[in-house]
Amino acid sequence: MTKDKLGLPVGTTLDRFIKRKQDEFPFATGELSQLLRDIALAGKIINREISRSGLLNIGGAFGVTNVQGEEQQKLDVIADIRFTRALRNGGEVCAIISEEEEGVIDLENPKGKYIVAMDPLDGSSNIDVNVSIGTIFSIYRRISPAGTPVTMEDVLQPGSEQVGAGYLLYGSSTMLVYTTGHGVYGFTYEPSLGEFFLSHQDIKMPKDGSIFSVNEGAYCTFEPAVKEYVDYCKKNEYSARYIGSLVADFHRNMLKGGIYIYPCTDKAPKGKLRLLYECNALAFIAEQAGGIATNGYKRIMDLKPTELHQRCPLFIGSENMVRKAESFYKKHEPESKSDAVASR
Repeated sequence: MTKDKLGLPVGTTLDRFIKRKQDEFPFATGELSQLLRDIALAGKIINREISRSGLLNIGGAFGVTNVQGEEQQKLDVIADIRFTRALRNGGEVCAIISEEEEGVIDLENPKGKYIVAMDPLDGSSNIDVNVSIGTIFSIYRRISPAGTPVTMEDVLQPGSEQVGAGYLLYGSSTMLVYTTGHGVYGFTYEPSLGEFFLSHQDIKMPKDGSIFSVNEGAYCTFEPAVKEYVDYCKKNEYSARYIGSLVADFHRNMLKGGIYIYPCTDKAPKGKLRLLYECNALAFIAEQAGGIATNGYKRIMDLKPTELHQRCPLFIGSENMVRKAESFYKKHEPESKSDAVASR
């Protein structure tokens, strides 16, 4: 290795990148930039907790179920606390919607301009077996005037109103991937320096792919359209890849080309994933990267939420693959069916 190569720069830090991009948001006057820094800080803390969870006995179940009826893991609770604390202390966020909490979390920052919807620790059942997990977040500007109480109108906004969305992936390396509507950028965490560095510039999802990600254990309860699409993938010898962590599956497919599917099943007749803090965030990222996200009938970000923990089927990934999956729905769906049915 030459002397020149030994002195190569490590790259652009997240903080420097955010400052450089701040001009894209003249209305934000720095708050959105600071909000992204707060999320990155919480992500660093969670990364630390995850990396030593086996040593500190913070793996495993916490002993209670959350509002979703799912058994909480200890790290679910820790992640929820850490992100809530970081966003409260930052001051830019007035309220949070979290997978782990039944109602809206009032951060007592009445002048805060933003609402954050988040899944603090996606795929947490994989913690104890050392499989990649993640955090998903979605950012909205509040509708009600700053200084007034947060309203349900503030938190039940369609995904098309997002001003930012992203995820943290805790895997072989820790990454922060986000969009503010001007492309998708990925940052890899360098633990010895304590910094996120730009590693994936202006990510573009391949238009087509050969990976399909779906839990085939529920195949017998899939709708006919989904069964036919899965059979189509198998006949074309696509690769089946399903980690069981939404962030990890989505991240792989975004980089390599593929489709992620979580359809309606007998156990989850309305789908399992949550619209506000899982589907909308990843749909925004997918579209900014050139992919698409639908519920089989309609664009995810056009769906109007009616409740905090609303569930939704999800088909997300490379454009050609998702369009092909939609074509099976069109074949099975009578033309006379109303828009209300299609928007489920």
